[in-house]
Order: sequence, then C-alpha cells, then structure tokens
Amino acid sequence: MKDKSFLSNLTEKQREQAIDKIIAYFLDERDEEIGIIAATEILEFFETQIAPHIYKRAIEDSKKLVEEQYQQLLFKLIEKTLD
Repeated sequence: MKDKSFLSNLTEKQREQAIDKIIAYFLDERDEEIGIIAATEILEFFETQIAPHIYKRAIEDSKKLVEEQYQQLLFKLIEKTLD
C-alpha cells in the first residue's frame, strides 16, 4: 500500500498538467517517450518521497521568518515604551 501523499489534494486538472509536463520533459530533455502510467508513477514518487522534505523545509523557513519579524516588532515596541 502506498503512503497517502499530502499533495493528494491536487485538483484533477493540476495532476493532469503535472503528468503532461513530466511526459514533455522526458521527450524534450531525454529524447524518451514515456506514457501516462510512467509519468503518474514519477509524480507519485515525488509526492511521497521528495515533496514532504521540501514542505518541511518551507515550514521551517516560514517559522524562522515569523520569529524574526516578531522579535523585530517586540524590540520596536520596547523602544517606544522606553522613550
């Protein structure tokens, strides 16, 4: 049984577009023709094996940014209070 991907909320149109892009990539860049089944398996591989790591990194980066902005706002608030 395959792991349920957190990207499984892609719309059917988005999935079709991604599959079409994978097929085009293999044809354009590798001069290989792959079918819909192979392209779907590649998409599923990225959804289950690669995307979670990218998502986790994006969350970590966002959290860091929010924390930095919070510290800047807190510092400005303290400065105004002391003036």
